[in-house]
Amino acid sequence: MTDFLLVRHGETVWHAENRYAGRTDVPLTDHGREQAAALATWAATAGLTAVHSSPLSRARLSAAPAAAACGLTAHTDERLYELDFGQGEGLTRDEMRRRFPERLAAFLADPVEHHLPDGEDPRRAAERAADCLADLAREQPHGKILVVAHSTLLRVLLCHLLGIPLADYRRVFPLLHNGALTEIRIENGRTALLSFNTPAPAPAPALH
Repeated sequence: MTDFLLVRHGETVWHAENRYAGRTDVPLTDHGREQAAALATWAATAGLTAVHSSPLSRARLSAAPAAAACGLTAHTDERLYELDFGQGEGLTRDEMRRRFPERLAAFLADPVEHHLPDGEDPRRAAERAADCLADLAREQPHGKILVVAHSTLLRVLLCHLLGIPLADYRRVFPLLHNGALTEIRIENGRTALLSFNTPAPAPAPALH
């Protein structure tokens, strides 16, 4: 069996405005870097065997301190990219409602059959992420692997692995907190959800 700790990257500069951040390389905020430090505090004693992340900097910079804390090299995999949100990229929901109201309404009703205009089909995104985890599980059949990626990708991945309809990802998994831990176990091709959205411990305050 292989255990995976799935983590959404730290907070970004688009977080406060709730903008859709897909393939745009949005930087972390100071709070996002603090969340990466908290993840590293947890990782130092977690017994990890590998660290992998999306190539986008918000994921890489969230994963790097954790890898360093346990003496591992962080690896990136393009299959862990966030979904491409097409014409919705960089917009808030209100801005989308003004630009393409009918397409947004269809997306909100069924984000799989009616994904955002020119965006990526969530089914393909779930499959590529699942392929990545399957490869890692084959490479480390007794591993404990940290995967730092993105909110929508991780939610559709969880649905795919657990047999939940992808169109329900927002209802079943309405929110992944930045820097929080979700643990799954893959054994003989079957997936179990062990924990969901558990906050990483805050770093201890510096002594003066």
